[in-house]
Amino acid sequence: MEFIFIAATFALGLCWGSFLNVCIYRLPRGRSVVTPRSACPQCGKMIPLYHNIPVVSWLLLRGKCRECGQPITPRYMIVELLTGAVFMGCYLHFGSSLATVKCAVLGFLLLGLIFTDAETKLLPDAMTLPGLAIGIGFSLLVPVNDLVSRIMPGMVSAAMRGAISWRIWSLADALLGAAVGASFLYGAAAIYLRARGVEGMGFGDVKLMAMIGAFLGTRLTVLTIFAGSLAGSLFGVTSVLVVWMKRRRRIAARGRPEVDARRRAWHSARIMLRYYQMPFGVFLGAMGLLSFLFGNVLLHWYWRAL
Repeated sequence: MEFIFIAATFALGLCWGSFLNVCIYRLPRGRSVVTPRSACPQCGKMIPLYHNIPVVSWLLLRGKCRECGQPITPRYMIVELLTGAVFMGCYLHFGSSLATVKCAVLGFLLLGLIFTDAETKLLPDAMTLPGLAIGIGFSLLVPVNDLVSRIMPGMVSAAMRGAISWRIWSLADALLGAAVGASFLYGAAAIYLRARGVEGMGFGDVKLMAMIGAFLGTRLTVLTIFAGSLAGSLFGVTSVLVVWMKRRRRIAARGRPEVDARRRAWHSARIMLRYYQMPFGVFLGAMGLLSFLFGNVLLHWYWRAL
């Protein structure tokens, strides 16, 4: 029976992943995700139901449209598989509980925002704002048990703690997590804009962190910001080094002196660093999901190590 539940959860994730592909494609373009039916992004022909089976249809059609023969990005299959894996991972981690539903909803939203940000550099309000409301709503059903619930009870009497429902503390955790996530990103963006004269991140990232904070609570929200910033920084440094090395080799191949090649290559790397719009939501979303699943384990290990 356990295997049946795991397989059913994975299959359910595949189906929701198919719908998520529709959201990723249509929401940034301001189109409805309900109507019309799924169609080929190249020729616009409607896709029949028997050609719209998650993963299987993409494999059988070899990643091409049946009508026009144009290739269809493997992103469709990847999103479906990842959504299925996330749903299954949530079930394996939390079992048959509301926490599994909360985890699956968060994973669905974050995967959609990650791939949308990677493709379009946009984080649609149609996902972040409802996600914020859903995260706050879940705090009344699944206890967040985060920073507020650990600190604030120590500031009030035992009688008052007994009189106040755990749902109040959980809701406070979610609200404070949303406020901390949004304010931290907003403050960082304002400082970067004042210091560099260009936008370092948009309000979409602020709303994304508010949504993540509502699901995770304060402590894991701080962990997400730290881990996401670290991952983004590593990606940025790696991108600069790759641009510098490629540019240096190309200039040196033209017979330029090595010193001149390095100088020009570094100039190109600085231009890329200044004007390249890094999809920061990709790293925040990925770290947010990992923090939800393994953040408490990581923090407990860290405090024991200290």
